[in-house]
Amino acid sequence: MMTPVPDPVAGLVAGPVAPAELERVWDLHTTSEFATRDVDATMATMTDDPVVLHVPTAMGARGRDAVRDFYRRWFVGHNAEDFTIAPLTRTTGRDRIVDEMLVSFTHDVPVPWILPSVAPTGRPITVMVLAVVSFEGPLISGEHIYWDQASVLAQAGLIDPATVARLPFVTDQRATLTGGPLNDLMGGEPLQER
Repeated sequence: MMTPVPDPVAGLVAGPVAPAELERVWDLHTTSEFATRDVDATMATMTDDPVVLHVPTAMGARGRDAVRDFYRRWFVGHNAEDFTIAPLTRTTGRDRIVDEMLVSFTHDVPVPWILPSVAPTGRPITVMVLAVVSFEGPLISGEHIYWDQASVLAQAGLIDPATVARLPFVTDQRATLTGGPLNDLMGGEPLQER
């Protein structure tokens, strides 16, 4: 008789959580971060040992007290008044959500999580952001957030695409999403479209 192999996630989740419930919690979390700007409400959606990591800037925290402090000092309430998030796609699994979104704002206040230690430039910033959100039961255990930092730096005027033309990055991600040119960084003829 074979011994059953234990499930590596058994015990982490008290029971199955419906995808709609995960989405409800994530939506409440982001509303608390960006609309109501409420650190306590944001933390109420998280486990006792969460991880928040903004990968391009290595801004974030590990552990409940550190995450709360990170949110209070550098994230919740530290965004421009015109900060918007336009959802593009969402994939929800049994313990994870992956959101693709278009983030836009005027860099008229310090925004430490995306432009750490950079004084306001007054420039508009638009960038695609990908959030990988992990859950334990119905609570968020981790957020890994990704975006193209070269594009953000160029839009903020911190690097000049003309003087660093050999570096492969695109500054107008909105055009890429709305039918603008693709493969321009290759410098050749565009692909034949259908």
